[in-house]
Amino acid sequence: MFKTRITEMLGIEFPIIQGGMHWVARAELVSAVSNAGGLGTLSGLCFSSPEELAAEIRKTRDLTDKPFAVNITFLPTLLPVDYDIYIDAILHEGVNIVETAGRSPEPYMGRLKEAGVKVIHKCTAVRFARTAQRVGCDVISIDGFECAGHPGEEDMTSLILIPRTVDNVDIPVIGSGGFGDGRGLVAALALGASGINMGTMFLATQEAPVHPHVKDWLIQSSERDTMILHRSLRNTERVLRNAVAEKVLEMENQNATLEELAPLISGKKGLVVYEEGALDEGIMACGQVVGLINHIPTVKQLIEEIIHEAEEVMSRFNIEGIFQPLGKPSREI
Repeated sequence: MFKTRITEMLGIEFPIIQGGMHWVARAELVSAVSNAGGLGTLSGLCFSSPEELAAEIRKTRDLTDKPFAVNITFLPTLLPVDYDIYIDAILHEGVNIVETAGRSPEPYMGRLKEAGVKVIHKCTAVRFARTAQRVGCDVISIDGFECAGHPGEEDMTSLILIPRTVDNVDIPVIGSGGFGDGRGLVAALALGASGINMGTMFLATQEAPVHPHVKDWLIQSSERDTMILHRSLRNTERVLRNAVAEKVLEMENQNATLEELAPLISGKKGLVVYEEGALDEGIMACGQVVGLINHIPTVKQLIEEIIHEAEEVMSRFNIEGIFQPLGKPSREI
């Protein structure tokens, strides 16, 4: 029932992709997602060296024989990152699915495509999706304003961005931002997407390598508890509201520079939140879908719940015809 262009292209059972969450998307979580029928995604820049990334790829492969991806995000940073050596590690380890985000992956596409890698590019606007298709990407993951992390600068929701993107590219589209249950999966497919990307929901699973205080925080939070930071830097990020986030926003309103903000927004500060459960020591990316979190399942349970609910929704409204048209389909999902 949920066979789509994405499941066919990537060799996965369900059209559910785990986002490349910084610090969190490590071997245990990634392999659990892939073993449950989705696509797990390692966060490449979690690792301080390409050697560490290569070791984590091998560890993931020891834990699953299913497909998984590696994310590389090209974003502004105080310290330059040599992306080529991370890509060297990815290719050397034989990874054949790469998710890119941030700036255009065009400078690296030649190497990736020559190695037979399927490239998923995360975009925040239709024009970026068209560019990604033009430079050779295989899949678009379109981020709505609801998403955790970086939703771009145009504040467009998934409800608009997904069909607009589907109408403007020929390659498969993944809906990202606001998805966390079976109702959302059905909605994304109805809008023309071939699958969904989830980050925040996988953060609230038993396999996610974060402190129990963080998971309790997610359960206690609602859709009203996220906030937007870094707009002054044109690197907008949606995070969960806490004292540090409030301080960063106050400093931005006073025209603080990146260098002035860095002590509060550094990745190491975020790591303290995840590892030690010190909830007011750093910022943590979080989507509005946090409002749907009410328990901490295993990854397998979460995916099973989503698929079961999606099947119930389709049965209840008798809308199978949307996905299996009697006539020739106008567009393959």
